[in-house]
Amino acid sequence: MKKFYKVAEHIFAIDAAPALLEQLSNYAPFLTDENAGTCLFTITVHEEPIPSTEGWQTVYTDQSDEDMPRIEMYQRDEEWLFCVSMYRDSAIECAIRCSADWQRVELYLRPETARFAIDNAAMLVYAFATADKATLLFHSSVTVLDGKAYLFLGHSGTGKSTHSQQWKAAFPQATLLNDDNPAVRVMDHQVIVYGSPWSGKTPCYKNEHAPVQALVQLAQAPENKIERLRMSQAYPHILASVSGLKVMPEMMDRLFESIAKLLELSPVYRLECLPNPDAARLCAQTCSL
Repeated sequence: MKKFYKVAEHIFAIDAAPALLEQLSNYAPFLTDENAGTCLFTITVHEEPIPSTEGWQTVYTDQSDEDMPRIEMYQRDEEWLFCVSMYRDSAIECAIRCSADWQRVELYLRPETARFAIDNAAMLVYAFATADKATLLFHSSVTVLDGKAYLFLGHSGTGKSTHSQQWKAAFPQATLLNDDNPAVRVMDHQVIVYGSPWSGKTPCYKNEHAPVQALVQLAQAPENKIERLRMSQAYPHILASVSGLKVMPEMMDRLFESIAKLLELSPVYRLECLPNPDAARLCAQTCSL
């Protein structure tokens, strides 16, 4: 059974057994018609043993924080293979086999961890397939206030979700758009952030969007202080916050172009802060100037 989804105006499909698709409640707000536009990629789900990596060339292993997934990357001929574990030191849970153009995706998984496997496959391939379409999948928490969106950036554990909560405490009308993986489209004259089916540990799956007012790099500190960053200062923070296959030069060129345009259109700040509503008030006041 195949279902189609639209995230930030980009369409993709998941072809899986009905019982698996029923688990994907986070995708329901993004359901669309198969004739709604061009389908960028289709993920075909196989409830089969994870294939061997024998005969594949090892490209890279992404080992992030201890409580984050590990991604092993392999290549053979015109295909990519990604093996994903739930945690850095745990066993492989799924394998994602992709064509070079990202249009055909075969996902091999265990039924007991199907939601994890499908989410990670969809996030990875979405980021790769939209890299040349001025679209950036961010690791960020996004709050909307008075129709404008604020993206909070930082490494895991920095306090992005906590800071979004402080905005709600300071401004009752503020709303959370996404708490982990929003999609950002860089237009000719503005930057727009969209909700997505991927929101980390916070169930916030909104098919909504808003213009970006500012991006804010967070840092824990004993007092609240904010400054606007120059482009050269902001660039590494943005690059570290977006998803992309950094071993592929062509993809990185497209991401670099999108980031450069984003920095022309949207200000980036560094906020050193305490986890309190005063930090939210300072940030909102400064970023709205």
